[in-house]
Amino acid sequence: MVKKNASIFISGKGTNLKNILNKSIDYTFPIRVKLIVCSSRYAKGLVFAKQRSIPIFIIQNNLISQMKLINEINKRNISIICLAGFMKILSKSFIRALNLRILNIHPSLLPKYKGLNTYERIKKNKEKKTGCTVHFVNEKLDSGKIILRKYFYISPNDDFKVLKYNTQKLEYLAYPEAIYKLFRYN
Repeated sequence: MVKKNASIFISGKGTNLKNILNKSIDYTFPIRVKLIVCSSRYAKGLVFAKQRSIPIFIIQNNLISQMKLINEINKRNISIICLAGFMKILSKSFIRALNLRILNIHPSLLPKYKGLNTYERIKKNKEKKTGCTVHFVNEKLDSGKIILRKYFYISPNDDFKVLKYNTQKLEYLAYPEAIYKLFRYN
């Protein structure tokens, strides 16, 4: 199998990054991570990139930084970007400039609860089930074509911490499954 070069974008702890890195060791996993992009030089998740000697790019919220990142992505022959807890919105010009697949994992069953504060909104609306969605990124927030969803039922006693924990457990299954699915048919 010829693996595709990937870039993972993070902002925080990097637990989905760690999960994808661990999966990428498997020879059947269709991607190899060649670049980590982060919105903060202090993000805890960068430790996983450093442990594996994967280059890191800290992106600033300006056009010059975005142009430099596009050059880095092209230089490294990246063919897929996985947003994994990346808390910045990619600009339309950035998305248009890259002719490649950009995936995101969102902590709700899209199209419900796009954007931020999902757990609070789920609790407020007394949802019976929730989960996560892996989808393509387009120019509208959390509106790209859905690749897959995974869900669980919510107990009335579940607080935000339990919702987040249960959702993240599903994310660790869903993201690799979506990546396999994406490359299985291409």
